[in-house]
Amino acid sequence: MTASAADARLCVITGGASGIGRTAAELLLARGWKVALIDLPGKTLDEATDAFASNTAVRVDACNVTDEAAVEKLLAAVEASHGPIAGVVNSAGIAADIHTLDTPVDLFRKILDVNVIGSFIVARAAARLMAKHQHGAIVNIASISGLRGSKGRVAYGTSKGAVITMTQVLANDLAKYGIRVNAIAPGPVETPMVKALHTDADRKLWRTFVPMRRYAQPEEIASAIAFLVDGTQSGYITGEVIAVDGGFRGAGIILPEGA
Repeated sequence: MTASAADARLCVITGGASGIGRTAAELLLARGWKVALIDLPGKTLDEATDAFASNTAVRVDACNVTDEAAVEKLLAAVEASHGPIAGVVNSAGIAADIHTLDTPVDLFRKILDVNVIGSFIVARAAARLMAKHQHGAIVNIASISGLRGSKGRVAYGTSKGAVITMTQVLANDLAKYGIRVNAIAPGPVETPMVKALHTDADRKLWRTFVPMRRYAQPEEIASAIAFLVDGTQSGYITGEVIAVDGGFRGAGIILPEGA
């Protein structure tokens, strides 16, 4: 049974116009949540705005997560229009696959700014609001690249490793306010960003070293997100990192195809 629009819990999702964020929004809506989608202005956000235009349980806004003042103003407005924020999903992020020796410092800084600082800005702004209600859940989207050293991921992997440590510190600091903070570390997922980044050679590599021999579908990550934001299912879980990676993190020697 889903809640009424007035009583439904509200989840804020950054990077919510496409990929994992958009899929998580659709799943939470189906489970009776209200959602506030935040993404950069552009075609993708315009498409999401049109898609949800008639749904009063959805709010869509353009915002750069690295803009501290804009984020704080927007989250206050979201609470004013759609009720207390019960969940946050930090899904906004950028990636690069470049050898260490060829990685520009400016790109490294940009990836850290979006993936780490942006996630912190959103999490802190939301937590300040959640603390007033003594309740809330934050889910940070990390990556298996933040847990294991993968080729070409010196900037991206570093940023996601930082997100994982940040998640644990936030969970520690915010527990007394009734706020849980967890992270999901996806393996390769069939999202627009991955489709643009991964070459045929990359896909062959991943399928060789992922025991399940395939990429995840966004719905498989979204279901883990929905579990972690819902305190009725995961109310005693905080500071955890869940790898949704087809077995990649735990794999040792992989059997050859057909074995």
